[in-house]
Amino acid sequence: MTKADIVNEIAKKTGIDKASVLATVESFMEVVKDSLASNENVYLRGFGSFIVKKRAQKTARNISKNTTIIIPEHNIPAFKPAKTFVSQVKGDK
Repeated sequence: MTKADIVNEIAKKTGIDKASVLATVESFMEVVKDSLASNENVYLRGFGSFIVKKRAQKTARNISKNTTIIIPEHNIPAFKPAKTFVSQVKGDK
């Protein structure tokens, strides 16, 4: 499902025009990105959490040059679904 599909589904279910729904979805994604960029997690009860995970420093190999490089510690975005979300996807009753 693409962003356009999501906008179409929301517009159908709510009766709101597609332009307003698109602006709302875009704003939601922007707020989530900005929050994660400033190390703030986003919690949506019943849906899941957008969280910032910290990756530790590690060493890796550059195969083409046969050298060792150090990858510094960095943050990555992640999504952790809520238990109800997981059980619905699994098909549990």
